Amino acid sequence: MTILPEPTSGILQDRVHRYAVRVYFEDTDAGGIVYHANYLRWFERARTDLLRLLGIDQAEALASGEGNYAIAEVEMRYRAPARLGETVLIETRPEEIRAASCRLSQVALRGETLLCEARLRVGFVSPDGKPRRQPDEWRKAFATAFPENEGCQ
Repeated sequence: MTILPEPTSGILQDRVHRYAVRVYFEDTDAGGIVYHANYLRWFERARTDLLRLLGIDQAEALASGEGNYAIAEVEMRYRAPARLGETVLIETRPEEIRAASCRLSQVALRGETLLCEARLRVGFVSPDGKPRRQPDEWRKAFATAFPENEGCQ
């Protein structure tokens, strides 16, 4: 029997979720610079793994017909390029947790260098795409992990 390693879920540290990615060839353009859309993919992975660490089972919520998160808005600013072979740290901080949505900030860092920053709002939607209240236990999980955030309800 082969034992497979578990993928990383990052860590919750100092009320910030930290998730590391390595820049692979597939992430870059012909010059070895990370293609801009890959930051969105990395930010999505980090948010998904943050939810997993909080005990939120998105797959179960989707399968049961409860719903899932969908991006409602995103604003990004690119500051410096990431390159092939580098390690990039994605940090995620909730800014506001409301009944049907969450506002988060995310940054991509190479050491102390800010590569990309984003502010976004994710809304909880029913399987037919209509906004709905997110599960109370999900909001409680955020409040427990991030109690200092102003505006978290």
